[in-house]
Amino acid sequence: MSTIKVNKLEQRSGCTATVGGGAGKTVVVDATTVTLGRCGGAVNLASGASQTGFGRTGTVDWQTGSIKTSTFTAANGEGYFANTAGGAFTMNLPSGSAGAIVSVVDYTNTFQTNNLTISPNGTDKIAGTNANATLSTEGQSVTFVFVDSTEGWKNTQDSTSNVVGSAFITATGGTITTVCTNFKVHTFTGPGTFAVTGGSGPAATASYLVVAGGGGGGKDRSGGGGAGGYREGKTPATPYTASPIASTSGLTLSPGSYPITIGAGGPGVQAPQPASSDAGTGGVSTFSTITSAGGGRGGSGPGPFSAGGNGGSGGGSDAYGNPSGAPNMAAGSGNTPPVSPPQGNNGGVGVFNSPNGSGRGGGGGGAGAAGTSGTPGGNPGGNGVTSSINNTPTARGGGGGGSNCGSGGVTGGTGGGGKGGCSSSGSGSGSANTGGGGGGGRGCSPYIGGAGGSGIVIIRYKFQ
Repeated sequence: MSTIKVNKLEQRSGCTATVGGGAGKTVVVDATTVTLGRCGGAVNLASGASQTGFGRTGTVDWQTGSIKTSTFTAANGEGYFANTAGGAFTMNLPSGSAGAIVSVVDYTNTFQTNNLTISPNGTDKIAGTNANATLSTEGQSVTFVFVDSTEGWKNTQDSTSNVVGSAFITATGGTITTVCTNFKVHTFTGPGTFAVTGGSGPAATASYLVVAGGGGGGKDRSGGGGAGGYREGKTPATPYTASPIASTSGLTLSPGSYPITIGAGGPGVQAPQPASSDAGTGGVSTFSTITSAGGGRGGSGPGPFSAGGNGGSGGGSDAYGNPSGAPNMAAGSGNTPPVSPPQGNNGGVGVFNSPNGSGRGGGGGGAGAAGTSGTPGGNPGGNGVTSSINNTPTARGGGGGGSNCGSGGVTGGTGGGGKGGCSSSGSGSGSANTGGGGGGGRGCSPYIGGAGGSGIVIIRYKFQ
């Protein structure tokens, strides 16, 4: 065997110095201290090469190419992304040896709904107990290190915070207020644009309230206008007291522009009998994928007769010409077109009382209740509902009161419904930005019906 002894090897040309004889050969460097690389340089393993004997430094190799969706067995030195969106499952730990390390993280932020079970191997323990552990916190990530047979696997790192980059919404548009420190409220009483400039992921959700314009009241023993469609969605990220008809989920919003439409109130009949004009349906209100239908018009008396109109809430029918209290014209249907939860209710049916010729129009439907039918003292509009989305409890979506040919006006539904007219007073209009229906016109000249109230859009989200 030949031996070459030198004090120094120095590369004389080129960019690469090769030590070793190639495949199948072994290079042994035998010394007390071995230095690889130089200050500021890098030591790299060739592509596909592996290392042994260096030990671990408390880190794992994350298995990004293999997202776990069902029960599996972990390997020492590896970290896993566990997706429990499809159901709970188990991560089996490997056989414990001193220094072994395993990590796992909640991939879809669903551990709180579908838990991940951690199961030790054989007689191994987790924190001194030979039993399963459960991860049940949204966004949780943990790292286990095997210490010894007494304690077994110990959790050396536990993150129960769900950190999401640029998670919260930032936006412009409408009248902006800050409530409860961490929440923004955007209020639109006219058309505009809700522009989202930042935010993505699970935290970028918003609660919303979209109310359409109310229907106008009819003329001459007429029905009250129906309330504009009322649609509300409440995301758990923005806690407040919502209306009883609110959806339990809001909208997830990405950066972009969302046009806002605010429905105008439908006009009431503004001509004396026997003009053939009729009341008007309320205008639609929109935000993103949410559209609320305008309230149905109130039905009118002769010149010609008309039924209550369909819409978010239906208009009440007229009462003119109904012998012996039989209904003359049908009341309007609410929740038209249909959505879930329903955006409104049906109107009420008017009644004509023989032989004295007095009549009472049906009440317009409201967001929370149908319009009243056939009541001797008059038919109030259906009540609206109350929401605190803007931190102020406010009722909206009341139906207009039906007219009363006798004395005494008929109340509109709570939430902006207009008063029905009577022989001694005119009808009332629905309140602005509530979607309230207009009151039915009285049975004596000038027979004017009240206009519906305009709609509103309110958006609430967490911004920090």
